[in-house]
Amino acid sequence: MVAIKVGEYNTLQVSRKVDFGFYLDDGGEGILLPKRFAPHNLKTGDEINVFLYHDSDNRLIATTQKANAVVREIAKMKCVAVTKQGAFLDWGLMKDLFVPKSKQLGGMREGGEYLVKLYIDEQTGRVAATEKIDALLNNDELTVKEMEMVDLLVYRRSELGYVMIINNLYIGLLHENEVFRELHVGDKMQGFIKTIRPDHKIDVVIGKPGFQKVEDEASKIIRLLEENNGYLPYHDKSDPEAIYAFFGMSKKTFKMTTGNLYKQQKIRFTQTGIQLITGE
Repeated sequence: MVAIKVGEYNTLQVSRKVDFGFYLDDGGEGILLPKRFAPHNLKTGDEINVFLYHDSDNRLIATTQKANAVVREIAKMKCVAVTKQGAFLDWGLMKDLFVPKSKQLGGMREGGEYLVKLYIDEQTGRVAATEKIDALLNNDELTVKEMEMVDLLVYRRSELGYVMIINNLYIGLLHENEVFRELHVGDKMQGFIKTIRPDHKIDVVIGKPGFQKVEDEASKIIRLLEENNGYLPYHDKSDPEAIYAFFGMSKKTFKMTTGNLYKQQKIRFTQTGIQLITGE
């Protein structure tokens, strides 16, 4: 039996071709991939990665369109229609994503953007979304550890910085002094777990931890030096905002990285900046 996951991407085999598309093997009658979403060279026996959802007639449909989010993910989406029963969000597919009225916080309006989490409705088996995310985020039982890379999503502003959603499951805090770029609710990025406190509160940081990050940033600094005739007018007294605007990194990371490059004898410090050491 083929394991089918509705509201997610599945790799399925083409079982037969028809005038209006292809049927994909689900261990039963097959799932239709409409002709307009099929690659022109697709044929029986091929495997293809598709997204599965129910159409308005409750038929399971496959598509090669990219969904804005899959089941269990949290994402910001635009409301495209409102009815008495609920609202519909732009899902990136032919079909819009339904948010029941009971799953909304203050009522959605057309044109507004909202953070929602996707789930499978137990009664219909269809994908739906809820704006009531707080109840679905819980730090009681953590499966992450310090220094682990995680997916982050900006949830809301706080007095201390930004409340972040970690791996669509947990809540963490990105402190103000760790923010070096403009952030908006719904923004997604990679980061890592900096600290897990005894009460399971989590501090997170954008980017990669430790020397792994230094190595990545070192390559960037060398490249920028090469692109600017081996010299850049930035040093440890430069304004943090100027460093971030040019390098896309904090002043702390810049100093740590250039210090590392200096020890490796790849750069030298001058009175006005940094200079690339060539093999002369």
